[in-house]
Amino acid sequence: MRVIIFSTVYFPLVGGAEVAMKEVTDRMQGMEFDLICAKVQSGLAAKEVMGNVTVHRVGFGHPIDKFLLPILGPLKALRLCRGPRAAGGVQVIWSLMASYGGFAALSYAWLRPKTKLLLTLQEGDPLEHYAKRAGWLNFLHAKIFQRADAVHAISTFLADWAAKQGFSGTPVVIPNGVDIERFGRAANVARRASLRSAFGFSDEDVVLVTASRLSLKNGIDDLIRSLTFLPPNYKALIAGEGEDREKLQVLVEKKGLKDRVRLIGNRPHAELPSILQSGDIFVRASLSEGLGNSFLEAMMAGVPIIGTPVGGIVDFLNDGETGVCCQPRDPESIANAVLRVCGDAGFRERLIENGQHLVRERYDWN
Repeated sequence: MRVIIFSTVYFPLVGGAEVAMKEVTDRMQGMEFDLICAKVQSGLAAKEVMGNVTVHRVGFGHPIDKFLLPILGPLKALRLCRGPRAAGGVQVIWSLMASYGGFAALSYAWLRPKTKLLLTLQEGDPLEHYAKRAGWLNFLHAKIFQRADAVHAISTFLADWAAKQGFSGTPVVIPNGVDIERFGRAANVARRASLRSAFGFSDEDVVLVTASRLSLKNGIDDLIRSLTFLPPNYKALIAGEGEDREKLQVLVEKKGLKDRVRLIGNRPHAELPSILQSGDIFVRASLSEGLGNSFLEAMMAGVPIIGTPVGGIVDFLNDGETGVCCQPRDPESIANAVLRVCGDAGFRERLIENGQHLVRERYDWN
């Protein structure tokens, strides 16, 4: 079977959706994938083979390329269908999210109406943002859902969105997974001690760790503010980059928390298990989540989680069983949740055990 995938971007420009696509396609041997995406930045090859996926980047190596993708993407797909690899045709086109790649898939589906269209929903921003971004083209955004022959959503939250957008069938919910082997390894005591020391934390410190894009929707500012409701030995370790970094640095200075907050920037995914295990509690006070893979990775790493009951988080966060809930935009509720986890060693251990069991049972990539 030959499949053409439309995605806004792809490796090395990745988020959770692109990582998920690679994890899935790597496990679908015997199938042939062409992935068409926007080039977006200079220096990236126009064509590159990654496993059983041939990546085709269109555009000029500029951010404007994503706006051109709905035109250049289908044209590229049509050329691929005329080339030497065209024997047998394309049975399925696969849209990774209802974004710029989704518009490209919709355009191709209009040009080749007999082609089946699979739409995968991985969106993590507040849903109202997508309607706002689409603006006067919002009716076309809905057409992506209405034209789809099948919808795969990573959470019940996104499945419900598909129905509201006009998908006439029944969406299939299949969550993203976790690398069980990588994140499930027991913490290396020496490595943990070394990292904590390198980040400036002592054995007496309680470290609230998060791995998040530094944006409003991930509530990093609320995590920082929560420290003002906690004793001085409660500190925050924040891995990630994003548009709000400068604002967060200003907030840290304003609140007098310079000695209690560490912003360590982006770290390779291979380092995340050790970074997570160097902390004591994983906290992300999200305003929205398509699913929340960072929570699942922390659970598998043996770190109890605190999160908000929004979006796809409710699929796995059962308050008092697999984690503890806090409320969006409420730093004091984060602090209360932290004290709840720290106040009972038996409770903390149950959260860890239940979380790891859930991930093994429901979120193994295989």
